[in-house]
Amino acid sequence: MSYDQIRLDKHEGIALLTLYRPERMNAFTGEMMAEIIAALDDCDADDGVRAVIFTGHGEKAYCAGADLGAGAATFDYDKHGDGSDSPVAADGTIDWSHPLVRDGGGRVSMRIFEAKKPVLGAINGAAVGIGATMTLSMDARLASDTARYGFVFARRGIVPEAASSWFLPRLVGIQTAVDWCYSGRLIPAAEAHEKGLVQSVHAPGELIDAAIAKAREYTADSAPVSVALTRHMMWRMLGAPHPMSAHRWDSRVIFSRGRSADAAEGVTSFLEKRPPNFTASVASDYPSFAEFEDAPPYG
Repeated sequence: MSYDQIRLDKHEGIALLTLYRPERMNAFTGEMMAEIIAALDDCDADDGVRAVIFTGHGEKAYCAGADLGAGAATFDYDKHGDGSDSPVAADGTIDWSHPLVRDGGGRVSMRIFEAKKPVLGAINGAAVGIGATMTLSMDARLASDTARYGFVFARRGIVPEAASSWFLPRLVGIQTAVDWCYSGRLIPAAEAHEKGLVQSVHAPGELIDAAIAKAREYTADSAPVSVALTRHMMWRMLGAPHPMSAHRWDSRVIFSRGRSADAAEGVTSFLEKRPPNFTASVASDYPSFAEFEDAPPYG
């Protein structure tokens, strides 16, 4: 697939997804949203890709937020079309289930959340609005020392989106999250690092190499299907009401993986003191656990 507003480059197991709108500081659009989702679908289906790294084109911006080209109507999505498919009825009532109501930034965040490969952010410059919130469902964020985060929604008369009200407090704590979102101030890379939003800060010329090194650290000696399952288990258990929820999923998933060739290879390679050769495919061997949803609980 060809892309217009992003670039997708694959090399030695790493996919580098670059937001690419140089004339608009990589500002977010509906087309960019669709291309990001398509690129992640491509990466999930490609067993040659072990991890995905997001970055922005140039050194000035990762993503400057939503494209404000529509002016005052930027966030009045009902006015963006020709009115033939509006969620607002003639009497003013709103169909809240209408596709036009759904937040596009949230669609990106949820697609990253559902990814089967580790997703990292190499935040090379300003990350504002959706440029900040789309990074929250990634597994790691590394930043240039020139990067700035901005949760500027209240300053634009709107509210945080892209499921950030769920992700951000879990990453940095509620006090920091409300400080950043109420004030809408720009947050330097050093503060983002201090508060735990980014894992590390790097000189601009070293950022991508550092992100690639981290991605390889995540994946070099690990079974791809196990990494995918671990990713989904960890994120989902953040909202579990009781550790028994984790115990149920742990039990079912480890029972399934224990029967796999990967588990036999993992033990054998360790005993033989050699690198493992995992053969299970994320694209074709990732298990479906729908039948476990209705299984009776333990205890």
